[in-house]
Amino acid sequence: MGRLTDEIIQIEHVSKSFGHVHAVVDVSLTVRRGEVVVVIGPSGSGKSTLLRCINHLESVDSGHIVVDGIPLTDAENINRVRAEVGIVFQQFNLFPHLTALGNITLAQRIIRKRTREEAERKAHELLERVGMPEKADVYPAQLSGGQQQRVAIARAMAMDPKIMLFDEPTSALDPEMIKEVLDVMLDLASEGITMVVVSHEMGFARAAADRMVFMDEGRIIEETTPEELFTAPKEERTRQFLSQILH
Repeated sequence: MGRLTDEIIQIEHVSKSFGHVHAVVDVSLTVRRGEVVVVIGPSGSGKSTLLRCINHLESVDSGHIVVDGIPLTDAENINRVRAEVGIVFQQFNLFPHLTALGNITLAQRIIRKRTREEAERKAHELLERVGMPEKADVYPAQLSGGQQQRVAIARAMAMDPKIMLFDEPTSALDPEMIKEVLDVMLDLASEGITMVVVSHEMGFARAAADRMVFMDEGRIIEETTPEELFTAPKEERTRQFLSQILH
């Protein structure tokens, strides 16, 4: 299933409302295998809701989503998709009673059924990769925000996901910690993992994105390359947004 297509995420005419608020309105978007797509837009534009629909943290009201050939139609399919999709949130959501190592090994052992040895080996490799090999036995409360977010990325990567979703991963961080998290994300992008990133970090978007999506009021307004978006946006609403954030 899904090996025949280069399109790993297919979103077709998806809408989602919360009461009277139309969070996502008739959105269609395709993400190719190995592509990095950065979604930008003002607060309340539907970016995070759309991202959360991809692994069914939010159910859609209408439309269809297919991830790696698996339609998000029933509980069994949703669980299959979630096993292949890592997600990193704004808040780090680490288990406070577990060390960095414990946080990274838990789901590996429960969902991937790895032995303690296998899971710990993988966790140590990933802590090395996110630049924190010495923090294996440290609890989240003793880590900075940037370090906690890097553990959260390592935890998601430990499941060998085909797709990584990032929901404003640096917005809760102090400015000096943002770079350390973006550097880890840039490394991942350079390794060819499929990534969908909701972010305000335009420097990251410029450096890592294959494609950018600008959303406003639940709709996709413009979808193009970073180069085009930053130098020659086609839509007036895009130009207005960029002029406010690119001082």
